[in-house]
Amino acid sequence: MSTGAAAYPTTWRPPALFGSRARQRLALLGVLAYLVWSVSDLNVDVNRVLAGFPRALDIFGRMIPPDFTRWQLLATGMLESVQMALAATLAGLVLSVPLGIAAARNLAPRAVYLAARGLIVLGRTLHEVIIAIFFVKLFGFGPVAGLLTLAFASAIFLGKMLAEDIENVRIGPVEAVRATGAGFGQTVVYAIVPQVLARTVGVIIYRLDANVRHSTVIGIVGAGGIGQTLSASFSRYDFDFALAILLSIIALVALGEWFSDWVRRKLR
Repeated sequence: MSTGAAAYPTTWRPPALFGSRARQRLALLGVLAYLVWSVSDLNVDVNRVLAGFPRALDIFGRMIPPDFTRWQLLATGMLESVQMALAATLAGLVLSVPLGIAAARNLAPRAVYLAARGLIVLGRTLHEVIIAIFFVKLFGFGPVAGLLTLAFASAIFLGKMLAEDIENVRIGPVEAVRATGAGFGQTVVYAIVPQVLARTVGVIIYRLDANVRHSTVIGIVGAGGIGQTLSASFSRYDFDFALAILLSIIALVALGEWFSDWVRRKLR
């Protein structure tokens, strides 16, 4: 019988991704070579980049001081962005409930699950700006296109998060409710909703905050809100008013971030 102490390792090392140091170095060299090739293939015109700095300084000089004299136009655009974000979040929430239930593997039949997951994957491949361009072509410039864009994106995002939460619920309460003879709707209300409600509320607040930010971006392509006002000001070379808009957007996003954090703290 051995009396010596067992030689246990005293330090922890993360597992190697490629098995050996030689393979790690080879992979690193491959990544660096690809980056060099990618940059060289962009055909960046250095002279053109350098020529842009004086123009940038000229634009910044014409931005200062910001012009807040047209505060009514500014306030109208900001209010429109907030209204779009609120309405889109509510519409997206309503649409996300059936989508999330259908995309939950442990609730929906396989055919329904695959169809819902396919819709979510398709929706997540499209950026809000691309969706906004599509709706602008259909419904013209204005907040309608922006509202539909944000509602679609919100439904996809909230539906995906809800489906993942439903798939991670504890099965005990679900089986207990089913044992009483409850139907599908009662099972969802009394066994699923209590387990996912707190996290879902937090996700909704996060999406509302994101919609406020996205509403300023999609407006640049004509989908309403303060972004459309910003785009018009740049088109008119009205740079001092553009700076006023940018500062207002920063304040709006910061306020939305503060509100989102405050609600999350209350929910903990």
